[in-house]
Amino acid sequence: ERLARARTLLDEVGLADFASALPQALSGGMAQRAAIARALATEPAVLLLDEPFSALDAFTRAQLQDRLIAVWERHRPTLMLVTHDIEEALALADRVVIMRGRPGRIHSEMRLDSSRPRKRSTPSFQARKDRILDALNLTPA
Repeated sequence: ERLARARTLLDEVGLADFASALPQALSGGMAQRAAIARALATEPAVLLLDEPFSALDAFTRAQLQDRLIAVWERHRPTLMLVTHDIEEALALADRVVIMRGRPGRIHSEMRLDSSRPRKRSTPSFQARKDRILDALNLTPA
């Protein structure tokens, strides 16, 4: 039963063909997908993700963000994602908590009610990004 569950999860994250591969044979993106599958194996109510895509190139990061949304839609755990990437937060989150300073303090919160996938090129997406940059006292690029 556990083996069947593992195979199902590997298939969901796009690693069915690498079920018997050694860890050193996996790319960074593949290793991240394997980590997500491993975390989902216990059917958690909450999945904590700390900068899960930070070491990946932009193309792989975008693919894995889409894959994460698809996996979330099937399993529906609560996801808590820590990221320094504003666009990533806006693309993935239902709620963005903005922290500032040391020690880290919650500055503000933004609820996102738009459906997914969210297009980063829309005026509403850019307006939300600008609001976060403003909250962080950063100038939009």
